[in-house]
Amino acid sequence: MLLKTFGWSFAVTVAGLALAGVLWGWQGLAIVGILSILEISLSFDNAVINAGILRKMNAFWQKIFLTIGILIAVFGMRLVFPVVIVAITAKLGPIEAVNLAINDKPQYEHLVTAAHPAIASFGGMFLLMIFLDFIFEERDYKWLSWIEKPMAKLGKLDTLSIIIALVALLITAMTVATDVAHGGGDKSATVLLSGVAGLLTYLIVGGVSGYFEDKLEDAEDEAEEGEERAPAKGKGTGAAVGLAGKAAFFMFLYLEVIDASFSFDGVIGAFAITNDIFEMALGLGIGAMYIRSLTVFLVRKGTLDDYVYLEHGAHYAIGALAVILLITIKYEINEVITGLVGVILIALSFWSSVRKNRAEGRPGAGSSSKPEVSSGV
Repeated sequence: MLLKTFGWSFAVTVAGLALAGVLWGWQGLAIVGILSILEISLSFDNAVINAGILRKMNAFWQKIFLTIGILIAVFGMRLVFPVVIVAITAKLGPIEAVNLAINDKPQYEHLVTAAHPAIASFGGMFLLMIFLDFIFEERDYKWLSWIEKPMAKLGKLDTLSIIIALVALLITAMTVATDVAHGGGDKSATVLLSGVAGLLTYLIVGGVSGYFEDKLEDAEDEAEEGEERAPAKGKGTGAAVGLAGKAAFFMFLYLEVIDASFSFDGVIGAFAITNDIFEMALGLGIGAMYIRSLTVFLVRKGTLDDYVYLEHGAHYAIGALAVILLITIKYEINEVITGLVGVILIALSFWSSVRKNRAEGRPGAGSSSKPEVSSGV
């Protein structure tokens, strides 16, 4: 089971570390290994969120996410994204930005660091909206009931999460947007524009995917109700298949934006270890492979169903990361702290789930049969 799920991750690790050793020697090998561990620790909560969405997708789109999605994650976010940041913020052409990344690494790092307020604001607002929509939703299981019960009641106000997010953005722009930690200067306008862009991205991608997901569920319900009538059954099944493609496509986009948001802290944090974008891409790429494999493992094992508080812990980790990203616009926060916060919250939610299972006489949770998910790679 483990070898089948993590086989490609193990293979990429061996090949990646060997390549790092050949190209950059023992020091490069160590750097790539450290970056891999950094990415896994910072993005563990990402795997839990991915699994919660991925299990709703059909086998075809699961495979798309685990193949094309990994290419976007590794090459797009870990290699192309830092170059694009420099190109946009420094008003350079893509070729000039690549040349700068290769030949003038200190200047390249400086430009990426200068772009941090915009990146943190965009990613922070996107992740904050994910957390707020989760915490304001009424759920059968409540982990921290003293928080979640009153929040669920407040969540009956449809626009509350947007209002709170905008208030948080305004406070951030007025209090921490004077960029002391990343080069100085007033970044209020940049923070506001980037934050609004992050909010709009969440509303557009999440809203469209949710719309098609609801349509898919309606079509499937109609198909089940019309099983005794052959014409209706045929029509309902065809509609469900078509809508599954649309719903899965927008959920795929939603997953990629989430992955991008989770990647911000890893990419920025990587500059504390190396200025070489190729070492960075290789190390973070290996880590991203494990996040994909872990996602598959969670879906196959049905872990989110058996350990009911695990998703809660992941969303609290998202909320913490959103706040941390907004704070880092002005203040430096060590990447180790960022990673540990998520790991600790997920570990606590896992332990709470285990205690719940034991109290209900279900010590063997995790062995339930779930649909097979192809690793895709």
